[in-house]
Amino acid sequence: MKKHTVLYLPTQNHTERVFSPEDFTQLREEFDVTVNPGDSSMTTEEVAEVIGGYEALITGWDASPDLTAEVMENADKLQIIAHSAGSVKAFLTQKIVDEYLKPRGIVTFSGADAIAYNVAESTIGMMIMTTHDWLKHARYIRETGGWRSPELSIGEQLLMGATIGVISASKVGRLVLRLLEPWDCQILLYDPYVSAQDAEELGTEKVELDELFERSDIVTVHAPSTPETDKMIGAPQLELLRDGATLINTSRGSVIDEQALVQEARRLKICLDVTEPEPPEPDSPLRQSENITLLPHIAGAGVYGYHKIGEATLQALRDHFAGRSVRGAVDYDRFSVLA
Repeated sequence: MKKHTVLYLPTQNHTERVFSPEDFTQLREEFDVTVNPGDSSMTTEEVAEVIGGYEALITGWDASPDLTAEVMENADKLQIIAHSAGSVKAFLTQKIVDEYLKPRGIVTFSGADAIAYNVAESTIGMMIMTTHDWLKHARYIRETGGWRSPELSIGEQLLMGATIGVISASKVGRLVLRLLEPWDCQILLYDPYVSAQDAEELGTEKVELDELFERSDIVTVHAPSTPETDKMIGAPQLELLRDGATLINTSRGSVIDEQALVQEARRLKICLDVTEPEPPEPDSPLRQSENITLLPHIAGAGVYGYHKIGEATLQALRDHFAGRSVRGAVDYDRFSVLA
C-alpha cells in the first residue's frame, strides 16, 4: 500500500525536543516522509519549489516560513498542514485561509492543545509560589542571615479556598480549570465567547471583567493577543483588586497595561511569565519591583507537554488520512480571534 507523502520542515533540534524517539520512528514508518536535510529552516521560496506532490506539510517553532500564494499554488496535492507547535498565525494569514485552505478543504492542525499542559501546570505552580511569598522568604534568609522577615506576613489567603478569576476559557484556561478542581476554590470566568450555561458546565460562574477583579483573590490571565485584547486589563481593573491579591499572566504581555500594573504593584503579588516587549528593557520598572516575580517566558517548557505535541501531530496525520476528524484542527471561522 502506497504511503501518504509528508514534507517535514523542522530541524533536528526541534524534532528532538518535540517528538519522542518512538513517535518520530512511527511517523517515518507510517508515512513517506521527506525530512529537512539542513540545520536551518527552509525559506518560503524553498518550500514553494519542493512542495508539489506532497499530501501533508509538517511545520514547527523553527520551521514556519510564510505560506504564501506562491507556496499554495504549487501545493497541488496538499491536504493537511500539521503545525508541531502552537499558534499558526506566524505563517498563515486570513487571506491564505480564505483563498486556499477553506476552498480546497485543507485542514490545519495546531499543537496548542498539547502546549497547554505545560502552561497550565506552570500557572498552578505560580499561584502557589506567589501567594505563599516563597521567593521573598528564601531571599530574606539568604541575604540577611535571618529567619522570618518582620515585613512578610504569613497565614494569608492561599490557593485552597480562594476565589479564582480566570480570564479566557482558552485551551490553557480550560486545563487550568481542570487542575483547580481539587483545591476547593470558587471560580469566576470572564470570556465574552462563552455563554453562562457553558461557564456553569465548566464549573465556573460567568462574570464581567470588572466584577472578576473586584471579587477575586487570585486572577490568572489566559487571553490571546489580538487587537480586541490589547491592554484589556488596565488601571480600572487593577484598582479593583484587594490589597495582597495575586495576579498571574502566562498568556501575552500585551493583554495588560504594564504601566498601570507597575503603579499597583506595591500592594499586589504578581508573577509574569510574559511581557511587552519581551524581554523588557534593562531599566524596565517590571524588573525593579519587589512585588513582581518576572520569569523568562518558560511556562510552556517541559518534556511532557513537548512530547504531547509530537504525539498529537502524528495522530492528526493518522486521523486525517483515515477519514476521521482531526483533534486540534483550526476552526477557520474563528481564525481572526485566534492567538
